[in-house]
Amino acid sequence: MNINATLIGQAIAFIIFVWFCMKYVWPPLMAAIEERQKKIADGLASAERASKDLDLAQQKATDQIKEGKQQAAEIIEQANKRGAQIVEEAKAEAEAVRAKIIAQGEAEIEAERNRARDQLRAQVATLAVAGAEKILQRSIDADAHSDIVEKLAAEL
Repeated sequence: MNINATLIGQAIAFIIFVWFCMKYVWPPLMAAIEERQKKIADGLASAERASKDLDLAQQKATDQIKEGKQQAAEIIEQANKRGAQIVEEAKAEAEAVRAKIIAQGEAEIEAERNRARDQLRAQVATLAVAGAEKILQRSIDADAHSDIVEKLAAEL
């Protein structure tokens, strides 16, 4: 056999094999490789987006926590103000009740003082009549001279 014919036959078989591979085998392999590259690229892009979304979510969470703390501080401040206002209202109400009680007490004292004066006037008038009886050594009719006794009591 001739080596040249074998080499030419092998070369032709190799060329047909290469053509067959490039025509029927290579395109599906390249499509699979490209699809895999696309999946990997999409996965990396998704991972990048997820990382950015996570950062954004963490930032939003931090902002919401700060806002929540601020709102809590405002609510506490309002509660403190309302508590102080309630205490002031209670003090004012207690002061008003105190003033009312003092006024009632003073009115009662004044009424008692007037009653005591009236009783003392009556007693003084009786004592004056008794003293006048002893001085005059005679009985004075209190009913007949009641206008004098009342006038004397009013002067006292």
